Amino acid sequence: MTYVVTENCIKCKYMDCVEVCPVDCFYVGENMLVIHPDECIDCGVCEPECPAEAIVPDSDDKAADWLELNRTYAAQWPNITRKGEAPADADEWKDKPGKKALFSPNPG
Repeated sequence: MTYVVTENCIKCKYMDCVEVCPVDCFYVGENMLVIHPDECIDCGVCEPECPAEAIVPDSDDKAADWLELNRTYAAQWPNITRKGEAPADADEWKDKPGKKALFSPNPG
């Protein structure tokens, strides 16, 4: 099992999860983070740290559409090991649904 970052992260990218990850399995894109599923050790410490509730176990129904996206972009984007600055408008985007169309494939 692994954890998956879902669309709730798009345009929020708080990065609190990065600080607590013991194996540095987060990768940064222009407007969201992803978890490398082969590096995640399923410890779960990142899930409660996310203010946007964007991280779920891969067994959650919400993860189905996002597992492959996490795998794909974790192989393309740079690894992130320290919390950075969240976007200035992150709080405005935090609870907005339907952000998948806003996903950027560009690295962070």
